[in-house]
Amino acid sequence: MGGFFGAVNHGDAVADVFFGTDYHSHLGTARGGMAAYDAQIGLQRDIHNIQNSPFRTKFEHIFEEMQGTSAIGCISDADPQPLLIRSGLGTYAICMVGVINNADALIEQYFETNGAYYSAMTGGKVNSLELLAALISQRESFAEGIRFAQQCIEGSASIMILKDNGSIIAARDLLGRTPVEIGQRDDDFCASFESFACGKLGYHVVKELGPGEIVELSLDKGVVQLAPPGEKMRMCSFLWTYYGYPASTYEGVNVETMRNRDGAIIAEHDAEAGNAENVDYVSGLPDSGTPHAIGYANQSHIPFARPYIKYTPTWARSFTPQSQVERERVAKMKQIPIKELIEDKNLLFVDDSIVRGTQLRETVEFLYENGAKAVHMRSGCPPIMYSCKYLNFSRSNSDMELLARRIIKDMEGEEGSRHLDEYADGTTERGKKLRQAIADKFNFTSLDFQTLDGILQSIGIDPCKLCTYCWNGKE
Repeated sequence: MGGFFGAVNHGDAVADVFFGTDYHSHLGTARGGMAAYDAQIGLQRDIHNIQNSPFRTKFEHIFEEMQGTSAIGCISDADPQPLLIRSGLGTYAICMVGVINNADALIEQYFETNGAYYSAMTGGKVNSLELLAALISQRESFAEGIRFAQQCIEGSASIMILKDNGSIIAARDLLGRTPVEIGQRDDDFCASFESFACGKLGYHVVKELGPGEIVELSLDKGVVQLAPPGEKMRMCSFLWTYYGYPASTYEGVNVETMRNRDGAIIAEHDAEAGNAENVDYVSGLPDSGTPHAIGYANQSHIPFARPYIKYTPTWARSFTPQSQVERERVAKMKQIPIKELIEDKNLLFVDDSIVRGTQLRETVEFLYENGAKAVHMRSGCPPIMYSCKYLNFSRSNSDMELLARRIIKDMEGEEGSRHLDEYADGTTERGKKLRQAIADKFNFTSLDFQTLDGILQSIGIDPCKLCTYCWNGKE
């Protein structure tokens, strides 16, 4: 995934952007970067690898190295960014949130029409930002170039550009799959993926860009619209379910409260079906499942508890190591049991989602080793059947890396892929068999998933404005 933050200030903007970017660290673990503009120095840029050390640590000396009245910063799970670009449109820094799935085709097309070349990274891959800049440069203005690039891209691209006059251009992707918030603090302005980052730095959100909308932020003109929003929106539902930060609000819907509602709806379904009775404690798989579990506990009136605690002072994120074996080892080392809340107890856990299931077996075994009588599992979203092709959300490179798809193939071979809708629906025979097969695989006492209707209800905006591709394959 990834996130960005930019600001134009009457004073130095580097501090705001340092902290604003750091507030997006939950969205990526690969690289962080910042760029700033100063009238005397010009554009400056710094990029660091953050796989083994957080953004804040890698950029702690940035105040000695960079200054400017405007700056942008980004967290990325993909290519190094921001890049500094010099083109017919001027010199600028650029970063993006999204993915370009047809990069190779666009590069070849560019070779044929321009006879140009790109610098290559290790393995011959072209940085997506360099390709994006090449597309933008084919038009006579940034607004026209951004819109042209977004129309060429298969995937999505929310874009932030820091120009060599100190202004910032912010563009939300064509279908609004990811958010872009505009904040104001007196006569200073910011643009951010996460809304809470604005508020923590003293800005109040004055505008959420519409799908495809492009604005320019500057000290002399404030916020100027360069391109109006489109009518069609496909905001990513998974942002509310998992990736978005709990304190953020998208399209008027707070992430934490959505997750609470989501858990409550799951509890209502369990009560109606008579599932998971005699549960002693409800808990969330820490930390992302916790708000879903709180909603479940409040609705069901079953006590909420934390049967185990994650040790995070030195291992803040279990998926930081690049090796899956090492990630699983770290995840297990982080789990500290509370014996009194596990031994001889019937436990029900709620997680935000079940994607690949790489650590579930170890977690359940850990609970049984510490005396659990039963472990029920609930997922805050439907079975994930399709790898996202619009955002670089997960490490899955194919649908067959997804747990549900692997189980379906094991049960029914290729024929199973023709009945994914049935498998997603827990009321059908295929749906029941999928849930039982996963429960058997991981030794769950019972397993169920939130329904698609349930998750749409918990978000509470027009379903036509939401992307649900990863669950039902509908674009």
